[in-house]
Amino acid sequence: MAITQTFGGGVHPREIGNGKKATQSAQIITAAAPARVTIAMVQHGGAPAACCVKVGQTVNMGQVIGEAQGFVSAPVHASVSGKVVAVTTCTVASGKTVPAVVIENDFEDRWDESVRPCENVDALTDADIVGIAARCGIVGLGGAAFPTAVKLNTSKAEKKPDTVIVNGSECEPYLTSDHRLMVENAAKIVDGIRFAMKGCGAKRAIVGIEDNKPDAVEAMKAAAGDGVEVVALPAKYPQGFEKMLIYALTGRRVPNGALPLAVQCVVLNVATCAALSDAVREGRPIIDRIVTFAGRVANPCNLRVRIGAPLMDLIDEVGGLTDGVRKLIVGGPMMGNTVPTLNLPITKNFGGFLALGEKAISAEETACIRCGRCLRACPMGLMPAKIDALVRKGNYDGAIAAGAMNCMECGSCTYACPAKRELTQSCRVAKAIARSKKTK
Repeated sequence: MAITQTFGGGVHPREIGNGKKATQSAQIITAAAPARVTIAMVQHGGAPAACCVKVGQTVNMGQVIGEAQGFVSAPVHASVSGKVVAVTTCTVASGKTVPAVVIENDFEDRWDESVRPCENVDALTDADIVGIAARCGIVGLGGAAFPTAVKLNTSKAEKKPDTVIVNGSECEPYLTSDHRLMVENAAKIVDGIRFAMKGCGAKRAIVGIEDNKPDAVEAMKAAAGDGVEVVALPAKYPQGFEKMLIYALTGRRVPNGALPLAVQCVVLNVATCAALSDAVREGRPIIDRIVTFAGRVANPCNLRVRIGAPLMDLIDEVGGLTDGVRKLIVGGPMMGNTVPTLNLPITKNFGGFLALGEKAISAEETACIRCGRCLRACPMGLMPAKIDALVRKGNYDGAIAAGAMNCMECGSCTYACPAKRELTQSCRVAKAIARSKKTK
């Protein structure tokens, strides 16, 4: 194994105000159960779930209310017990309007009979673990929300994975939910890592954590045992991206257009591993997650919140917004979605909420000064300024030929650009047009 510790390109984003410091040392708080939840049927990568409940029906916590559709999909479960009051649509953080189920909470926290502990964990096979991950709706909680069962199901893979790469880097500014989870629940994360190793057949696991989280590194090292290694990595964005993390921890380069399995790796987030532990041992599906509330909120913190909880209720729980808010972001400032409203439900991929002020707003863009900073910042070795120029001229084929499809949309180029050019957005446009041509 060749641990390189770092990767080419990347940036060191500046955090306005206290940034991570505001929440990284405070224990996770469990939010009050909401009176009503709106649970989206689309909160994972792949095909949307299909609603399988009706208005007036009584449901229990952990009951399937949305059935997975196809191999790359995930079921959706009730996060409260109570009555279904609407089968409707809702707007999620991406801006899309999707099917949803609204449940009125009876506050009995009555678990569904399908949720029960495993009687003999040691007897579980790799297929059993994959099946549990699928049945419990386990998805990547780092942001992409790709179904975990699909990653672990390597039975037909030509190259079998030998390493599970565990992402504990949490390289986005402000966000600290994974940091706190590692400090407070390291043993559960390691337990989930071992289930993941068994599920995909890997013999070792490497946990990558940025060195600006020494307490998390210490906690994870104390919990890890044979076959699980914890490595402290230099803090640099986008350390947590799959290709960057794999290279930093193994020296292996994932080819453009290929998945981590091409270099015999499976990549999971630390929160995903903790959720997998709950699923295997307790039969518990994902009905909640940890969300960082930071920036211009009265009481920055990490809350464990129910899936489907109204964002506005949670804002009230953290004391509301303070003066001077100019921008609302779901996720981190580099990759998150800017949202125009607080009327949003919590979804599985809702990792953070940021209320930012005037200083965080980008200045107006000017002409490219040909400084090359975007090229140096790009971890994929692309020429963002060239792609941007081609897109602005309408030469989308040229932009694709220049490598736009290999862009990870990490935002490093846009952050590094002194002219404040929307370089990442140009890559997104080129990719979207290329995909639309394929579907015609």
